[in-house]
Amino acid sequence: MTLTGPSVVQAAGAVCWRETPSGIELLIVHRGDRADVSIPKGKVDPGETPPQTAVREIAEETGLVVTLGAPLGTTEYTMPGGREKIVHYWSAEVSDAAIAGLTFVANAEVTAVQWLSVTAARAVLSYDLDRDVVDRFSARAAAGTIRTFPIIVLRHGRAVPPASWDGPDATRPLMHRGLEQSRNVAAAIAAWGPAKLISSPAARCLATIEPVATLTDLPVKQSAGISQDAFEDGVARVHKMVRKRLAAGIAVVLCSHGPVIRDIIDEAAALTNTPLDAPLRRAGMLSTSEFTVLHVSSEHPDAPLVAVETHGPAFL
Repeated sequence: MTLTGPSVVQAAGAVCWRETPSGIELLIVHRGDRADVSIPKGKVDPGETPPQTAVREIAEETGLVVTLGAPLGTTEYTMPGGREKIVHYWSAEVSDAAIAGLTFVANAEVTAVQWLSVTAARAVLSYDLDRDVVDRFSARAAAGTIRTFPIIVLRHGRAVPPASWDGPDATRPLMHRGLEQSRNVAAAIAAWGPAKLISSPAARCLATIEPVATLTDLPVKQSAGISQDAFEDGVARVHKMVRKRLAAGIAVVLCSHGPVIRDIIDEAAALTNTPLDAPLRRAGMLSTSEFTVLHVSSEHPDAPLVAVETHGPAFL
């Protein structure tokens, strides 16, 4: 059971990995303040989401700027003071360019970083829970699904209700709360390093994806094929959109509307031969400013999805 509630300490990190001629290596950190060896991770700051935290903590502890891969689940335990803690993990492949630009400086918290083989890293880690996470990573590597690309499906933020708007539905703007939601989730979405942003032309969708465009310095391509109007008129082009994104094999954000998003999830399941089970159906039932990340195998984009996860703003 996943721990929740304000008394639960949330943290996040990632298994940072690289491929070398001798095999996969993992990055571990030596913590001087705790005299232990662990996977890079840290506590979620107020107002942060776990994906955002994972990227920030890795940069702070190792000097590496990474983008997240697929999730590796969580670990949960009771801290010495009695509070419960949950740590969210992802995989994160580290590029040669990132390693070349490494700016690690030893400090009181982290005295050293080290690249080790999977076996060696597992042996030196101080905690069984960290070894469990490495084992999850190893299982995925053995299955040939460690390299993935994300299709990030984002629902627009809270908008002015239709009954309160006199103009066309597509012109309804975000409420102030919707603007706050959109700004809050932008850094989480950017954690997966999107290379392309696509949005319904509706004003509420364009306003929702705009903070992501600002963070990533990417243009937003408008697509009427994933608009509410097209859906209601029966002319949506969801199948074509999803098929094209799977073929492209790059990280993409699709910002759309509730009923269209359910169709996007259905099409992604069909085109990747993924059973459309109850959890995947729930991943398509997003609240305002929530987003689902579909992790697709880079080598076999028509194979079942590697993982699916859903996130939202750090506040209700």
